[in-house]
Amino acid sequence: MAEIEYAEHGTRNRGALGTRLVGLISYVVAAACLLPMVAVVLAAVTGGTDTVSHLLETVLPGYALTTIILVALVAAGTFAIGVGAAWLVTMTRFPGVRFLEIALVLPLAFPAYVLAYAYTFILDHPGIVQSTLRDVTGWGPRDYWFPEIRSTEGAAVMLILVLYPYVYLLARAAFLQQSATAFLAARALGNGPWHAFWRVSLPMARPAIAGGVLLAVMETIADFGTVAYFGVQTFATGIYTSWFSMADRAAAAQLALCLLGFALVMAMTERTQRGRAKYYQTGKQHAAQPAADLKGAKAFAAFLLCAIPVLFGFLLPVLILVQMGMDSEQNLFSRRYVGFIQNSLTLAGTAAVVTVCAAISVGFYQRLRPGRGSATAAYLARLGYAVPGGVIAVGLIVPFAGIDNALDAWMRKTFDISTGLLVTGSIWLLVAAYMVRFLAAALSAYEGGQSTVHSNMDAAARSLGQTPLGTLRRVHLPILTPSLLTALLIVFVDVMKELPATLIMRPFNFDTLAVQAYRLASDERLEGAAVPSLVILAVGLLPVILICRQVGRR
Repeated sequence: MAEIEYAEHGTRNRGALGTRLVGLISYVVAAACLLPMVAVVLAAVTGGTDTVSHLLETVLPGYALTTIILVALVAAGTFAIGVGAAWLVTMTRFPGVRFLEIALVLPLAFPAYVLAYAYTFILDHPGIVQSTLRDVTGWGPRDYWFPEIRSTEGAAVMLILVLYPYVYLLARAAFLQQSATAFLAARALGNGPWHAFWRVSLPMARPAIAGGVLLAVMETIADFGTVAYFGVQTFATGIYTSWFSMADRAAAAQLALCLLGFALVMAMTERTQRGRAKYYQTGKQHAAQPAADLKGAKAFAAFLLCAIPVLFGFLLPVLILVQMGMDSEQNLFSRRYVGFIQNSLTLAGTAAVVTVCAAISVGFYQRLRPGRGSATAAYLARLGYAVPGGVIAVGLIVPFAGIDNALDAWMRKTFDISTGLLVTGSIWLLVAAYMVRFLAAALSAYEGGQSTVHSNMDAAARSLGQTPLGTLRRVHLPILTPSLLTALLIVFVDVMKELPATLIMRPFNFDTLAVQAYRLASDERLEGAAVPSLVILAVGLLPVILICRQVGRR
């Protein structure tokens, strides 16, 4: 009897120790996600204002106006394409709809800056389109007008083509989950199909659509590669210019603070505007939405409207990049390119594992100890997705550079030894930036799988003597393997595509495929930039194919 009581006491002690350990990791992760924002605020407040005052008098209003215009164009474009395509493939049947409902997701594999390289190659003045136009018409360079691809509107089109799948996926899921009862009631009251859509189906899907548009907006304000290559001056390019060209860390922090505030205001505005509205299905039974069969001109129009985003967002850019890569002198199997690939895979793999482990800690602690503390940690862990990579980079480098410099000064004074930069400029600080940036995506995937694990499983495991960590290892993780693999894959590909944080924080002489593509494109060597871009695209197709399979099964 005494031995049984001792074993139970030991199990309780190990369980309490495991819970405290998971809680400690969860709070450390939350603090790491909060640190960049706090550091940016402190650096902006305590830094000098000379550079920012000069920027305020010259280019800062332009940064703000261009960013707002870009956000408005991308929000409108992704809404129109995403919602329209989702409604057509969900509510109508026409030739090719089964292929298009999957193919509409494929542009998500493209980073926007890769799309920009491809279209600049064919649409710029020396490109094949304008060259053919001059050859056919006999016009000179100044005899005609042609849309400028390197413009705010051109950047908006590139971003729309790669970001509309966010809206499409969420809107289609919302339309599929709607019961036909309210739609049929609206039709019975004399409303046509379009009136019923605008007055019933669209408002019911509003939370999902708003979430997709918000994701597109967040990616837009975080984008650096596209706007920098097109010469569009936004807050993202201003941060990079202040950091490298002006060597003014305080000015970069102040611009980062402006961008951070803009991102948080966008997220809070959507939440506030939604208010206390509820979007419940009131019917007791779920009736599937009837799909209308389209014939003739209507079927052709529906096919064309859904095929255009796939054509210009995926098929045409792939063909252009392949042709560019074949004409380039870049050797993907050279020692230099093998180094780029190894660096990219190392960063992406390490960041994916660290991020998913952090997501498991935060999500599991919220299940173990539901309450204000764990909920706050989970909320802070999600904030990073609303923060652009450039802001996170500035927010992490500023405090750690101060710590490294202070330690180096103390070691020089005390022991006459220079420690240099121990953390700043290291791979691990860059991995921490990736974790903060993409933890929300991993946490969402983990929590989605965790919701399928019934609480009775936890109780059964505990009654059999399992500690919380034992329950996690023997019960949760085997069940959540598909969700964890999805989270790993999503973070892996997001890190492969991430550009601003990598440019600012990468160690010396440690370049990735994204950095190489950006560098070659900046030097106007677009054929060379196609080679690393194609590798990034190939890796990006993996999670998109996974998403397509899930959509097809649904």
